[in-house]
Amino acid sequence: VIRSMHTDAINHDPAITFFQTGSQLPGRPSMGAWMTYGLGSECADLPGFVVLQSGPRGPRGGASLWGSGMLPSTYQGVPLRGQGDPILNLTNPQGVAAADQRKVIDAVRELNAARLAKTGDDEISARLNAYEMAYRMQTSAPEVMDLKGESKATLDLYGIKDPAEASFARNCLLARRLVERGVRFIQLYHKDWDHHGGVKDGVALKAAEIDRACMALITDLKQRGMFEDTLIVWSGEFGRTPMKQGDKGPVGRDHHNKAMSMWLAGAGVKGGLTHGATDELGYAAVDKVCTVHDLHATM
Repeated sequence: VIRSMHTDAINHDPAITFFQTGSQLPGRPSMGAWMTYGLGSECADLPGFVVLQSGPRGPRGGASLWGSGMLPSTYQGVPLRGQGDPILNLTNPQGVAAADQRKVIDAVRELNAARLAKTGDDEISARLNAYEMAYRMQTSAPEVMDLKGESKATLDLYGIKDPAEASFARNCLLARRLVERGVRFIQLYHKDWDHHGGVKDGVALKAAEIDRACMALITDLKQRGMFEDTLIVWSGEFGRTPMKQGDKGPVGRDHHNKAMSMWLAGAGVKGGLTHGATDELGYAAVDKVCTVHDLHATM
């Protein structure tokens, strides 16, 4: 547990962009893109960087949070939808057979390869990879999203009552399934933590949505011998003020960038360790202050 995180931004868009890319300005490669670029992926049938979202809406900042910036677009994150087709337009239109589709992809590959040989443009190479990946994902993406093969004990561990219903718990189980298949980087977003009012009940509700699933993911990875090779990083984009916000109704907490807590687990992280501390009011990190760039370097 890191008690001394400090960040530069104070509003959601720049703060979450900073956490994902190391810059408050959109357009830089995300951490998932850098990881996939630097380390590659061990999965040939799924993207090396996958994004899973839960909550009432997507994160502020949108696709720039999993973008590839100046890196080839093959390294950007691919969001998988929680319900319906994992990726829109992935399945063949009615009347299009797999053999016919293969002919089209082969013809497009030949045209792209000819253009690549002439220009040397990395984006053409990325496009070639994208066509082939999409073809393979027509089978692999629905398979990884289908939880029918998971035991009742596993679903109960995560607290999943309906395997078809989108939730943070379901995404944690999907993350384990993606790690099993060699996907390098999985990003989970869970929204609606912005408790400017009603912080006491609000945090209790959010904890009920995520706490069991986090425990289950760690337990599941340990049971399968994958915990020591998988790094889990859990954080928000900034902290909340130690003083209250609002005088009418249930009080809340405002945005606060001078101190926050987060946790890491797995992949050689020392368990049971508390790193750093704030002042006595919880207002500012004062001991072993950890910045976002420190975190990225550690990852």
